[in-house]
Amino acid sequence: MRYEILGSLRIRPEPHDRPSAINARNMQVVLAALLVRADEVVSVQQLSYEIWGERPPRRYLAAIHVYISQLRKFLARDGVPGTPIVTRSPGYSLQLGEDRLDAREFQRLTGEGRAALRQHRPEQAAAAFEDALGLWRGPALGDLRAGPILDGFVAWIEQARLGCVDQHVEAGLALGRHQELVGRLYSLTSEHPLHEGFRRQLMIALYRSERQADALHVYGSTRHTLNSELGIEPGPALQNVHRAILLSDRSLDLSTAA
Repeated sequence: MRYEILGSLRIRPEPHDRPSAINARNMQVVLAALLVRADEVVSVQQLSYEIWGERPPRRYLAAIHVYISQLRKFLARDGVPGTPIVTRSPGYSLQLGEDRLDAREFQRLTGEGRAALRQHRPEQAAAAFEDALGLWRGPALGDLRAGPILDGFVAWIEQARLGCVDQHVEAGLALGRHQELVGRLYSLTSEHPLHEGFRRQLMIALYRSERQADALHVYGSTRHTLNSELGIEPGPALQNVHRAILLSDRSLDLSTAA
């Protein structure tokens, strides 16, 4: 079984099977909460809050019991005894076992990529980050929003995705892919105008592409944005790159950086 939550919630009984989806919103919330906390116990009260917030129906315990029963039937597989959803006081737990969850694969791959970067193996790092980003099909959990478990997970995993993008670009710069990264970085800085890391990377990519004036323009527009929206100056990393460009510092060259 493969569970996918880096996009709309869906399940693949086998690796090459067509994915299945659950249409009932409340059942989606229960399964998503159990997957986000896979191998941990999610209490009945937590599930209730995810579904109904502070105003659960009078018979919410019976309703949750029905959802769990339906999910167990939905996840049942021919020839496989038992169910991945087990009762554990004070609630339920989804045991992954040998099943796969794309969010955990994403974490494993980003960890491998970070380790490769630390060991100065940018090609392996870039491959790991690319595989990690390839798991995403859209916003985490699609448009499914609920309570603190799901909303907290979405906020965290989206930030982790952004960090993976940042490190993927860093590996690409180390491999001398600055020219092909310029367009992507312009898009990223447009989507995330306050993300100084992408601005710094864009300046380096432009400088290495013999576009020093464009790199300096990026710094000027960044400084204006930060001043006008937050009343602050660019951080030390961005200032250092700006200064290095003005001085044509060889530390910015690919051979020196490598």
